[in-house]
Amino acid sequence: MWKRDDAAKPAVPAAPGAAPTHTATTSPAVDAAATRPTAGDARGLERNAVNIGKSVVVKGELNGSEDLTIEGQVEGKIELRQNVLTIGPNGRVKAQIFAKAVIILGEVTGNVTATEKVDIRDNGSVDGDIASPRVAIAEGAHFRGSIDMQKAGAKPGEKPETKPAGASTSPAPQSPAGAPAGAAR
Repeated sequence: MWKRDDAAKPAVPAAPGAAPTHTATTSPAVDAAATRPTAGDARGLERNAVNIGKSVVVKGELNGSEDLTIEGQVEGKIELRQNVLTIGPNGRVKAQIFAKAVIILGEVTGNVTATEKVDIRDNGSVDGDIASPRVAIAEGAHFRGSIDMQKAGAKPGEKPETKPAGASTSPAPQSPAGAPAGAAR
């Protein structure tokens, strides 16, 4: 069909002292069905992701329902409570962040709250407080602030219930007659 016989023949130099010519080999035709996404690939395509490029500067509130990768600069507030936020190696963020998961390869100044995890990769930097049930800080990463690793069911930033030092969770011991121990008779 497209002169496949010519591609299989080796090129012969035109003259004994001439430079050899290069031949381009053609690849066999690819079946269109082979390039269609499979069911496993389709799941990955369903998840939308948005990029903020290196030259983009955003000031204000950023809300969304898609995964987001920031390579540029963002100042203000970022809310992606059901999605993953990735701060790329060139990303510079000065914001309060609320997301399902936050992956940091660039710089973040501000508090980070995640319902699943915060991952500061090597060369990543966070200057602020982190609230998340899981936190990973790689060797070579920079972190200055505090970490609150509450349980997955607790709301981020919520303080656990505390009891006074002398308080007991069990009821006061009872005397055999049913009166509290140590009660006057």
